[in-house]
Amino acid sequence: MILPEPDTRSALRAVLFDMDGTLVESEQHWGHALFALARRLGGELSAAAREATVGTSMATSMRILQADLGIERTAEQTRADVAWVEETVAGLLATDLHWRPGARELLAEVRAAALPTALVTTTPRRLADVVIAHVEGAFPDVPPFDLTVCGDEVPARKPDPAPYLQAAAALGVDPADCVVVEDSAAGVAAGLAAGATVLGVPALQPLEPAPGLVLRDTLAGVGLADLEGLLLGRDTAPRR
Repeated sequence: MILPEPDTRSALRAVLFDMDGTLVESEQHWGHALFALARRLGGELSAAAREATVGTSMATSMRILQADLGIERTAEQTRADVAWVEETVAGLLATDLHWRPGARELLAEVRAAALPTALVTTTPRRLADVVIAHVEGAFPDVPPFDLTVCGDEVPARKPDPAPYLQAAAALGVDPADCVVVEDSAAGVAAGLAAGATVLGVPALQPLEPAPGLVLRDTLAGVGLADLEGLLLGRDTAPRR
């Protein structure tokens, strides 16, 4: 299918979407696996520690978990723990995956306008592909993304801006002409550091106000015109 030409009157050149907790209800699967790992190691992960892991890399999550439990693990043991968490999440993703409110509709509207899109996630490729296949299944005529960037394909992970800078460069757009859609503090920090405008829709972690960040409780009712307004400094996204 040939997409229509993008509307060049808009300052918006691309939309960059986070995945877990932003497009799909998958962030809780990581929490389930981390809580289970803590119990395997003889402890109980605190709610505060779990919240701190949202949107971070596995290396960061392991450091938070170990500090919270007051334990030390060797590098080899930590690698084994990471592998166990990822296998647990893979099983959950294959059987229990749902869209976040409004996410599917927003992505469909962005694609209908032929705006470049990227999925930018900290999740490693082998797990992200499970979610990507689910998302693609809802878009049989037009691929939902021009580009997907996963956590094991970047020089540094969120909150470093590298993932979003890499996505913008691959799309041939200036990050300043992009809107990033995120749910986590690490993701928001990455998008802002890249120079993008960020629409923050928290799922499991509260987000603090910041210049360049617009906060909403949900993507339900948010459309392309709202994203364009955010980029131009017109906060028209509906509040819920």
